[in-house]
Amino acid sequence: MSLFKKKKEDLSETVGKGEAYVKVLGSGCAKCNQLEAAVKEALATLRMDTSIEHVKDFAQIASYGVMTTPALVVDGKVVSYGKVLKTEEVIKILEKVKEQ
Repeated sequence: MSLFKKKKEDLSETVGKGEAYVKVLGSGCAKCNQLEAAVKEALATLRMDTSIEHVKDFAQIASYGVMTTPALVVDGKVVSYGKVLKTEEVIKILEKVKEQ
């Protein structure tokens, strides 16, 4: 089903810039919005100038292999799904990404 496959061209635009990118996957429910708020707070704490994309399209969400939202994607990799991360948890994840 090509509908659910991630196109490599979609990632190349962002990855080529050398900056981490963050996506919150979810329908826009309260839990998804809580995760987005935690990510914004974590980025501010780490002083990372990174934009957050909130993906609400179920076809795009499924293309990541995620069936339970909210989910967090960093640099094209699903790092969490099915729960709302606390700000401290997001900070730990983002620090690992910054080190790489």
